[in-house]
Amino acid sequence: MIRGGDISKGTCLLQKGQPYIVVEREFVNPGKGGAFARVKMKSIKDGGVLSLTIPTQMEVEDALVSNPSCQFQYADQDYYHFMDNETYDQYEVPIADLEDKKYYLKENDVYELTIWEDKVIDIKIPYKVVFTVAESENYVKGDTVSGATKPIVTETGLTVRVPLFIKEHDKILVNTETKEYVERVND
Repeated sequence: MIRGGDISKGTCLLQKGQPYIVVEREFVNPGKGGAFARVKMKSIKDGGVLSLTIPTQMEVEDALVSNPSCQFQYADQDYYHFMDNETYDQYEVPIADLEDKKYYLKENDVYELTIWEDKVIDIKIPYKVVFTVAESENYVKGDTVSGATKPIVTETGLTVRVPLFIKEHDKILVNTETKEYVERVND
């Protein structure tokens, strides 16, 4: 059991006997009455969305999950392939189940998997990730406006709007929740 005030993004809850992952959480403390958490959850089984308002002191049932740290090996046409570096267990995750993660997975990087009843139900992506710019258009000097941006493509295929001074092979930091450029990274 978990209290409503302790629920965070990525928490797994059981509702109607089905596991749901919290995708959004808003803490509300009104001037009158008790505080509560407004959560939006996605069903693991069918992708359906459920919204709940949970008082912070109320307890709800959480899904018993394990969270091994696993190295991303590669992706083929149908699956992401991971390996637990401690136990050497292999995990095949259907791409169709977690297609929104494909632009953030980099080979040989370690990610935390969420496993419920022997099935991988989520891949936790870090809040900020460093990418290498694979494709970038050049711009003409003097063709700039304050705050001008251009689209680039990272080595994983993610398209991000960046300032005009970013070139191919530069490393950039990207916020994975907003898909926005944060800063250029110097080696």
